[in-house]
Amino acid sequence: MISTGDINIRDPFVLTHAGRYYLYGTRGPTCWGKADGFDVYVGDNLTDWEGPFVCFRNDGSFWADRNYWAPEVHRWRGAFYMFASFKSEERRRGTAILRAETPLGPFVPWTDGPVTPPAWECLDGTFYVSREGRPYMVFCHEWVQAGDGEVCAIQLTEDLRAAAGEPFLLFRASEAKWSRVMHHHSSGVDGCVTDGPFLWRLEDGGLLCLWSGFSEQGYAQGVAKSDNGEIDGRFTQIAPLFLEDGGHGMVFRTLEGRLCLTLHSPNKSLQERPMFRYLKEEQGTLVCLEDTAL
Repeated sequence: MISTGDINIRDPFVLTHAGRYYLYGTRGPTCWGKADGFDVYVGDNLTDWEGPFVCFRNDGSFWADRNYWAPEVHRWRGAFYMFASFKSEERRRGTAILRAETPLGPFVPWTDGPVTPPAWECLDGTFYVSREGRPYMVFCHEWVQAGDGEVCAIQLTEDLRAAAGEPFLLFRASEAKWSRVMHHHSSGVDGCVTDGPFLWRLEDGGLLCLWSGFSEQGYAQGVAKSDNGEIDGRFTQIAPLFLEDGGHGMVFRTLEGRLCLTLHSPNKSLQERPMFRYLKEEQGTLVCLEDTAL
């Protein structure tokens, strides 16, 4: 067994399935360079885990060899689909989709390369299904190319093998009052960051988009809300969830039915760990509670 405090991953994602938790994330040691796969941890609580178990490994035939980022696993039409970001010398960073029969994998490539636009630098694709049952991917047009980082959406085909339309803008990083310009980055670009979008439907029907950028206090967890409860609405920035050195979060329900946020903190290489915090829905948004889930 391994404890949560000993798991070095970024971008944590929890799938609850058949009475167990499956924890995925970006491997800390290989985040910024060459990489070859993803792991999953399995547990009955949010403290102790079995694993890591390799759930995807590049056997040498996969198109990307670096920046294996932000794996998310979603169930759709009886199978499990991993949305994850990759990059190679020949291809821009983008989100591709992989498929498996179980949450443990092995996941195999499902799309022909990235689903995101090939001319764009993109990352952190997440899955969203509209109230009418249409599948979408929400992703970031990366700030190193866009300048002002964008959160965009694109409809997918029913089999999740390809895009079914053109991408459209949900919002830009600078629309959040707390968002600050990133200076002195290794890319040489100054701009506002968007990372890690994740969609959550409130009990009252409202639609939130969690996302991350940088505040004066460091990496942060923001929230935007659609004015019509759907992906084609106008998203307005509302109160952030976490402003002090933690982000790229997502929301899930615990085995006991409680709302829970996970994000990584601190945002420092080789020190990142999953953090869990209980949430409640209040006045049309999500609010962190005083107690944690650990």
